[in-house]
Amino acid sequence: MSPLRRISAPGAESWADAGIVLPARRTAPAVRQVGSRLLLALAVLVATSVIVYLDRAGYHDNAGGELSFLDAAYYATVTLSTTGYGDITPYSDSARLTNIFVITPLRVVFLIILVGTTLEVLTERTRLQWRLNRWRSTVREHTVVIGFGTKGRSAVDTLLGQGVKAEEIVVVDPQRKVIEHASQHGLVGVVGDATRTDTLVRAAVPGAARIVVAPERDDTAVLITLTVRQLNKGATVVAAVREDENAPLLRQSGADVVVTSSSSAGRLLGLSMLSPHAGAVMEDLLTYGNGLDVVERPVTRAEAGHSPRECEELVVAVVRGRRVLNYTEPEAAVLQLTDRVIVIKSTGQGGA
Repeated sequence: MSPLRRISAPGAESWADAGIVLPARRTAPAVRQVGSRLLLALAVLVATSVIVYLDRAGYHDNAGGELSFLDAAYYATVTLSTTGYGDITPYSDSARLTNIFVITPLRVVFLIILVGTTLEVLTERTRLQWRLNRWRSTVREHTVVIGFGTKGRSAVDTLLGQGVKAEEIVVVDPQRKVIEHASQHGLVGVVGDATRTDTLVRAAVPGAARIVVAPERDDTAVLITLTVRQLNKGATVVAAVREDENAPLLRQSGADVVVTSSSSAGRLLGLSMLSPHAGAVMEDLLTYGNGLDVVERPVTRAEAGHSPRECEELVVAVVRGRRVLNYTEPEAAVLQLTDRVIVIKSTGQGGA
């Protein structure tokens, strides 16, 4: 068996040995491609038949008599297919010149149409291998999202909304259908178990700048985070867990930020129960690209030396070095040029 076995997925390009699915390219459906080629081949056949019939006086038929259109179509068929029985032959100068300068090029076109699919299959492997090598050589400082369930998809949507390019995101998931779905949206996918080092290496985790760990199970998240930190010490790792009691274990495993999905949802439910409007605002803040968004950005030169309250946008926190300062803290009273601020801004699409 060839080491590069093609995985059949509409529009997706992948390799069984590497488990990598590159972004899908838009192509016409297979039935449409075959149909268009058949129509083009039929058009070449009809054109050749008409050319032969118009110059039928210059052809000799061993059966005798003048060529009919059926004879012309028969001659065109055996000529274009390079069968050439020799029962009908051109003998006049015009017929022979037509065969040299018209019918022979049509024969070449006809053969190219017929073997086009075969040629495409033969060249596809080289083309796919070239794309894979090119991706491996250029992927740097990218984002890896491990787990493409509800949490992983929401994380990718937020990243895309904040301006991260689709080609800079690599998705890792054990389910091939999930990865093929991701590839349809322009993402690079890796099929495999993310607790294994070889899977993370295929996803280029050692060179990643940001890593999202969002599997279905908390114990899996811990194992993945440990493996990720073994391969990449400097990346920002954000992990999701279901239960609060597992959050400290994830932090000890190397996660920079741990998000507890069940307790976060519970707090939002409780807030919404006591104050539906406050709950709606929080939901709006958590949904990127609609109404109000929470964004981290650098301090501008015009803002440096001033109070966070003087900024055009609402500043809720100041990031100074590795510290996050509440805007009410005395240290955050004056912004520095090297600071970053976390602000709430309007997207202009309506709010809560």
